[in-house]
Amino acid sequence: MRRVVTGEQVAQIYNPDPFARPVFRAPVYRTPAGLILLAWLVRLIIRVLRLVFRHPVPAVVVAVLAFLWVSIGWIGVTLLAGWSVLVLVIWWHYWPVTFARWVATPARSKWRAWGYRRKWAAVTSIADLAPFYRGRIILPVLVKVTSTLYVDRVYVRLVSGQCAADFADRADNLAHGFGALLCRVRTARSGSVVLEFVRRDALAAVVPALPVPDLPDLKALPVGRREDGLPWLVRLHGTHLLIAGATGAGKASLLWGLVRAMLPLMRAGLVRVLAADPKLMELAYGRVIFDTYGAYAANPVAVAALLDQAVADMQARATAFAGRQRDHAPTREYPFTVVLVDEVAFLTAYQPDRKLKERIMLALATLTTQGRALGYCVVAALQDPRKDVLTIRNLFPDRIAMRLDEPEQVDMVLGDGARDRGATCERISTDPATGAGVAFIRLEADPDPVRVRAGWVTDTDIRAMAAGCLDDTDLRVIEGVIV
Repeated sequence: MRRVVTGEQVAQIYNPDPFARPVFRAPVYRTPAGLILLAWLVRLIIRVLRLVFRHPVPAVVVAVLAFLWVSIGWIGVTLLAGWSVLVLVIWWHYWPVTFARWVATPARSKWRAWGYRRKWAAVTSIADLAPFYRGRIILPVLVKVTSTLYVDRVYVRLVSGQCAADFADRADNLAHGFGALLCRVRTARSGSVVLEFVRRDALAAVVPALPVPDLPDLKALPVGRREDGLPWLVRLHGTHLLIAGATGAGKASLLWGLVRAMLPLMRAGLVRVLAADPKLMELAYGRVIFDTYGAYAANPVAVAALLDQAVADMQARATAFAGRQRDHAPTREYPFTVVLVDEVAFLTAYQPDRKLKERIMLALATLTTQGRALGYCVVAALQDPRKDVLTIRNLFPDRIAMRLDEPEQVDMVLGDGARDRGATCERISTDPATGAGVAFIRLEADPDPVRVRAGWVTDTDIRAMAAGCLDDTDLRVIEGVIV
């Protein structure tokens, strides 16, 4: 009969289920001691051979050490060990990237995998993730473990009938059972899940502003750090970005981080930024940057005119591209245009002039629906993510949720089920030292939220960027607000 249930079965002799399949046991015979020893010897040889074939490198190392011990003695083993340690230290010091790839990461993964396998049966059983079927306990299969300094990714093959939601409901149990800070469940191929165990918080300390890249990529702009320790790369070309966060959550640093990452392309004439700053606070501090490489507007009437002009330019570009090309590549003639709107709610929900409000909303809707293929990107930031505040919220494919006031707002920004998958934005600390800039990002191509932290772009960093836009005679202006 074909096997229809996947998983690892644990036999159970004493079964209280009256409908379970009976377990038959053969009669007990007294086996001679010689046969028992011979069976143990054969089993030991098989296990040693299997160990050698599965782990050839450690086996070769042990064989070489044994040969040196027999032929030379402890001096040869000591010299070889010292030489190996010296080579590893030199490798780690001068080529840390390749050392981490070929030595540190595989070794860490093997060590962590041994720890997970040792506790796997107990933790999954106690967490009710090992179902009981026909008198047997069936465990989810631990496939492999990959580890970084901060996060362990455990690949699991599910038992037939299980789903990722079963593990998401027991995420806290798994985190405590394996001694991790927290556990998140990531979707994988059908029948599998990936468990992310956070061992160390890579975002606990303030992330300084990242250096200005020499050759920026508009599909991967570095703005901060991810929870697994890797750089946080944001895509702007070919998408629109919505940023939501309460007061003091760090939205300004993220906006300036994007400007900082695009600065070389702005200087080359390949990118221009149209900044709308109704609060007259954050973006006004570096207004000279936008005046030099784009445009700046603060008054609602001026913002509406700025957006209308952007729509007109976009439609003119569409006429020029019609029948000639389908995708946009930044050039001096047709640069990539970023419409940067800080506190968009001041221009939409809180705008008293109804006609002006409708005009702004129409322009933003036109840009978000038609601008992706034409090289236009709208980056909008707001505090209140409710639908009546920004009715075009669903037109932003990529979204970032920083610290929010209510748990219900998480799904408003990142989509249904985002909080169940680990995006606990309401739990982000209000302390600027530990919570400012921390966010969860959900991309169009990946429904699983990822925890990140934006680099802190200080006033000094903004003044340094603005200094390149001014003549030497105008440098004295950079002492307060740049106008």
